[in-house]
Amino acid sequence: MVLPSLPLETQRRIGLARAINKSGFASRSQAEKLVASGVVKLNGRIVRDPESPTLPSDRIEIDGKPLVAQSKVYLMLNKPRGLVTTASDEKNRRTVFDCLSGLNLPHVGPVGRLDMASEGLLLFTNDTAWADALLDPARGIPKTYHVQANRLVTAQELETLQTGIVDGGEALRASAARILRTGEKTCWLEIVLCEGKNREIRRMLEVLGIEVDRLVRVSLASLTLGDLAKGAVRALTSAELRELDRFIKR
Repeated sequence: MVLPSLPLETQRRIGLARAINKSGFASRSQAEKLVASGVVKLNGRIVRDPESPTLPSDRIEIDGKPLVAQSKVYLMLNKPRGLVTTASDEKNRRTVFDCLSGLNLPHVGPVGRLDMASEGLLLFTNDTAWADALLDPARGIPKTYHVQANRLVTAQELETLQTGIVDGGEALRASAARILRTGEKTCWLEIVLCEGKNREIRRMLEVLGIEVDRLVRVSLASLTLGDLAKGAVRALTSAELRELDRFIKR
């Protein structure tokens, strides 16, 4: 991989495995395995340390072929319930990558996670800088979820979700929470998060004694799930990417 030259003092060094990952060629863990196996050369020399520092001007080869940055891919999946958000699973459970099979894609990874029991909007890309920006808590990019609770929820409990809850010593808070509709014994909530800590919605509701029957992510920033079928995947449009970039750069 050869990029336009910059003065050495302005070039930022990154680890070899990360450089391979940032090119879109492989995941970070896959890149680390490639380096350790001895098939990666850095400036003509085999290097086995995944943390070996590299510059953008360095020449990287894998199996004798120059590393070339892959075309950027941006996808949306309507994740079905029951799939794990990982490339492989030690328990042989189905993964979200089963939904991408047969699409002839370069290496892509999920942008964040949805747990096995959760559904809805999940992005995939090989643009690691873009993915990191979307996930950066400091940017506060909103993610909206529709949640089926196993009982009716009070106005006071909605207020508590928004003022904050402490679970396991960690402060959790919804940016917004409201009731979408109610039945005789259950209701659907709309909850907006701007950080997305691990299992944040489920943990907050558990503290309030509320069980989650369904949890569906319906939007991220300006991007909405729309009528994308369960298990279906599509590329993001240029207009959608421009709108997401507005959220990233604001």
